[in-house]
Amino acid sequence: MAAPAGHAAAASAPAAASALERVLRHTVQIPAAILVAAEIVVLLVGVIARYVFRNALTWTDELASLLFLWLAMLGAVIALQRGEHMRLTAVMGRLSPRGQARCEALAAGSVALFLLIVVPSAWDYASDEWFIQTPALGLHNTFRAAALPVGAVLMAVTALARLLRLGWRDALWGLGALAAAGVALHFAAPLLKGIGNWNLVLFFVLLLGAGVLLSVPIGFAFGLATLAYLATLTRTPLTVVVSRMDEGMSSLILLAVPLFVFLGLLIEMTGMARAMVAFLAALLGHVRGGLSYVLLGAMYLVSGISGAKAADMAAVAPVLFPEMKRRGANEGELVSLLSASGAMSETIPPSLVLITIGSVTGVSIAALFTGGLVPAAVLALALAAIARYRSHDEDLSGVARPPAREMLRAFVVALPALLLPVLIRTAVVEGVATATEVSTIGIAYGVIAGLVIYRQFDWRRLYPMFVETASLSGAILLIIGTATGMAWALTQSGFSRQLAQAMTAMPGGAAGFMAVSILAFMILGSVLEGIPAIVLFGPLLFPSARAVGINEVHYAMVVVLAMGIGLFAPPFGVGYYAACAIGRVSPDAAMRRIWPYLAAVLAGLVLVAAVPWFSTGFL
Repeated sequence: MAAPAGHAAAASAPAAASALERVLRHTVQIPAAILVAAEIVVLLVGVIARYVFRNALTWTDELASLLFLWLAMLGAVIALQRGEHMRLTAVMGRLSPRGQARCEALAAGSVALFLLIVVPSAWDYASDEWFIQTPALGLHNTFRAAALPVGAVLMAVTALARLLRLGWRDALWGLGALAAAGVALHFAAPLLKGIGNWNLVLFFVLLLGAGVLLSVPIGFAFGLATLAYLATLTRTPLTVVVSRMDEGMSSLILLAVPLFVFLGLLIEMTGMARAMVAFLAALLGHVRGGLSYVLLGAMYLVSGISGAKAADMAAVAPVLFPEMKRRGANEGELVSLLSASGAMSETIPPSLVLITIGSVTGVSIAALFTGGLVPAAVLALALAAIARYRSHDEDLSGVARPPAREMLRAFVVALPALLLPVLIRTAVVEGVATATEVSTIGIAYGVIAGLVIYRQFDWRRLYPMFVETASLSGAILLIIGTATGMAWALTQSGFSRQLAQAMTAMPGGAAGFMAVSILAFMILGSVLEGIPAIVLFGPLLFPSARAVGINEVHYAMVVVLAMGIGLFAPPFGVGYYAACAIGRVSPDAAMRRIWPYLAAVLAGLVLVAAVPWFSTGFL
């Protein structure tokens, strides 16, 4: 009787874990959605007070900052619950089902281990913040900092529940592997201390690389590698890591991230994106390769609104792909062009990567927004040439040039949508509003356009959009937080100074430095994606670029485009698989067809790197 009872108890563990995950999901999603809505309202009130009534409300920024950390942490919880934290799955996908289960157990165990280590330090850090009060509202900073331990606890429970859901054998295997690694590091500490900064290779190349390749979410892999380094080789209190995470996640500039993510979802829901694509199709759809030009133009326009590549592709592909397939286009060809256009549009403002660069390096966001338009146009022209060459067998039978009246009507319908990216760019570039402020203006404009002009506003979709915004923002901001902690550890070790000296001493001067940067960021983009790579290496390399005489805006455009190539290049580029998922095409279908498009992007990148005017001519 005992064996069946034990078997039943073991079998009930995954069911109980699933039930716990469902409860946590509802517990977290509602307050996170409320926080997104509150951030929009608070910031919009501040903008209206400043620009309409000429009365700046200092408390709005304080309240927005307080709510923002809670939004980031609860969003990170939702992203973990939904499996939306950025991670590399290419290696795990090639394993057997048993190997995949063990990889999942190792990933969940790594997440839980990092969070359980962080929780006590996060509580201590939040408690110490009680002695700091905000100047306008007089609130103790603990009310804001408490988001760190609360979010860490919720994520730890989520990770442990997922570990239980995988089954006790795989869970024990994952925990055993982590325990063995911890014991090995403990006994190897004396040896590692004796080899100087070469020990960084173990922690931040081998250990971190193994975690990323084994599908540990990138943000947690950063955090665990940093904790392992500090705990093994230093006496640094772990509250320092928590404080660095707080600093990385709490920059007011980053408030633009959730707002632009929501704006991207809003333009899709209100039909604004569809109106822009319809106008471009009426203008160019009748010529050979015309719909490919429409896709490139639509990505150029939509990227100027949402700032998030997944949102860009999701707004464009479903509108164009059915007609392109009807004209005989190969589905692999379509996804190849979509992926390459994603890499092309990385520098189009208000790119989240550009906002991150401004946050961590101090480069003017207005200058980055101004400098990003022409480089993307150069790459778009290169892609258009390849698209025209490869569309020689396009079936244009039954496709006629629409009458001028129809084209004019499509333009009139699309005009309110076309004005939005112009409004966003002009407001930031001319210094009328910050990137955060203009995002709230864009949201207000989108709501009015959806309700009054396009008459397409589904109130029932708002809650899922708020949750989606919180999830994507939390995933991005957690990476920025843990990468900031990792960058601090690298800086304290002296690595940043050594790296700067090595990069500056590269043969060829500025040209050699730029060439090495392109290669390095292409690799980083394929493994780490753009934002974590920028947070880690931006503060280290931008001063070096300045030292060899490279303009910071020019350097920013080059490294962002290089990371875009890595992000959308198979077999490791996460963006490539996102494009396949959005286009509903097997990754194998585009694997061989994408290389001419990526070669065109690379050729455009080399041209942008060689001609600084493309990036700085309008500054």
